[in-house]
Amino acid sequence: MSGMIKVGYLIPLLPLIGFLINGLGRNFLSKRLVGIIGSGVLVLSFVLSLFIFNEVTASGFTSQVVYLFDFIKTAGLDIPFAFQFDQLSALFLLVITGIGSLIHIYSTAYMHEESEAHYARYFAYLNLFVFFMLILVLGSSYVTMFIGWEGVGLSSYLLIGFWFTNNNYNNAAKKAFVMNRIGDLGFLLAIFWMLSQFGVITYTGVFEKATTASVSVITGITLLLFVGAMGKSAQIPLYTWLPDAMAGPTPVSALIHAATMVTAGIYMIARSNVLYSLAPISQNLVAIIGVSTALLAATIALKQNDIKKVLAYSTVSQLGLMFLALGVGAYTAGVFHVMTHAFFKALLFLGAGSVIHAMHHEQDIYKMGGLRKKLPITHFTFLIGCLAIAGIPPFAGFFSKDEILTAALEKNIIYYVLGVITSLMTAFYMFRMYFLTFHGNFRGTDDQQHHLHESPAAMTFPLVVLALLSIVGGWVGIPAVFMENAHRLSNYLSPVFAASHHKTAHQSISHSMELAIMAGVVALIAISIFAAKTMFAKEGLSEEKSSGFGKLLENKWYVDEIYDTIIVQPINHLSSFSSRIIDNKIIDGTVNGVGKILQFSARQFRLLQSGQVGSYVLIMVVSIILFFIFQLFWNI
Repeated sequence: MSGMIKVGYLIPLLPLIGFLINGLGRNFLSKRLVGIIGSGVLVLSFVLSLFIFNEVTASGFTSQVVYLFDFIKTAGLDIPFAFQFDQLSALFLLVITGIGSLIHIYSTAYMHEESEAHYARYFAYLNLFVFFMLILVLGSSYVTMFIGWEGVGLSSYLLIGFWFTNNNYNNAAKKAFVMNRIGDLGFLLAIFWMLSQFGVITYTGVFEKATTASVSVITGITLLLFVGAMGKSAQIPLYTWLPDAMAGPTPVSALIHAATMVTAGIYMIARSNVLYSLAPISQNLVAIIGVSTALLAATIALKQNDIKKVLAYSTVSQLGLMFLALGVGAYTAGVFHVMTHAFFKALLFLGAGSVIHAMHHEQDIYKMGGLRKKLPITHFTFLIGCLAIAGIPPFAGFFSKDEILTAALEKNIIYYVLGVITSLMTAFYMFRMYFLTFHGNFRGTDDQQHHLHESPAAMTFPLVVLALLSIVGGWVGIPAVFMENAHRLSNYLSPVFAASHHKTAHQSISHSMELAIMAGVVALIAISIFAAKTMFAKEGLSEEKSSGFGKLLENKWYVDEIYDTIIVQPINHLSSFSSRIIDNKIIDGTVNGVGKILQFSARQFRLLQSGQVGSYVLIMVVSIILFFIFQLFWNI
């Protein structure tokens, strides 16, 4: 085992140290020191991740497990706490620590208005969040993954509800926590099933024994794992928590949506590719749920006016496309889109944060407009992010999205058509947001216009870096239609996905056909962008009241209201009934009734002790007479 991998445990340990220092020292550490510690530990983790990535990419490298200690060791059950270093975990390490470092640096300026104690608390939570995400991707077993899985859920609750004096933010945090617990139950049941079926819970042990298990067992386990993924990665029906998670600070939204929490479900299924390849029913369900979520979320984003809500539903939609890739067996394409999405979605969220910062916390895009002159760096980088997510070549999103769509076409033309429709809507609503924000005339207040200014360097530097990554990030996955053997990511990940016979690239479509399809989709996306420009880049634009189908989309298909009617309110009524009748009347009534009976009995027996000798003699005589009568009749 190489030296760097031996000390790989330092990658998650450093953010944990940052959490402890900033958390415990929040009342006396300066903001400058807190920012240096919080960001510095992530930068160091990123540097270590680079060294490990370099070792993993070396020829002849095989997966290595670093044992740390026994987590559970009893008769017949041995679960070690160990880290697994391979191509998949090394790639996720780079994405998490790299994007995380930029978000931490950005936060030093964005959160500067907070008091010193809250500033330190924020960075402590942020470090804790990254620590658990690193545990999740490094774990060598499903139990270790579950520890990180639950920790990420806890950290997201703390960060979404960071401004806890606002009760709406607390409700959003609680909603995220509860909906994730629903998915986590499925994950936990899958772990118990694997333990009872295979007797082991490490990836290597499970995958080895799964090949001899029945299809029904593997299908059941993979379906339960997918329930966990639906909760964490916001798929139908457990997606409504993610848009509400916008209650947290904007850098938190970037971290949750881009590089960490919501990609956990993608990582879990990609890691479990051997199991899913043995369960075609589960794979088909993953694809169906994925493409349905992508389409539904895209329709909702068309009519949202909150800049962060548009990006939130965009994330849900893009996650759906990733699940579509996994469901059709294109595991490399799914992971590829995770990587490119991390670049441009982090860029878009941080760009939105820069706009919100300049607009004094205004988030309604209809109250913005004409910001490109006042915020030139934010405007240019945001435009790159929009081009990347829309799928315009040669930006990052084009390559990963094209690979997903082509893999979907090879599997089922319906998947492909729905994927293309989703991509066209993505281009439209992203450029609707872009033109309403940066073009036309300014529609905010005079005070906002007077204070408009570009963000400080600590905020614009991450934007520039992410913009560059959004341009070149897709070049690691150039399709064979342009250059043979140029898909470096596919070659890199092939050892992880070798056992599942994953799709590497467009195996059943000719190059000429692929080029024609690619050009057609890009042309349609360009038309979609032009339509958005025609409608929303005008002077004197004002918000129009939606009606009919537009109102339905504006209100998010009323899914939250439906959930409230059929789930929340019945549970509240049942809770109220249980409180009033079962708890107060039956349980408390029984307990209190026993006490009242004892009190009543005591009062009656107390009357026998009157203190009068005559009464005692009378009772004694009566008792003797009754005793003799009893004895007389008993003997008869």
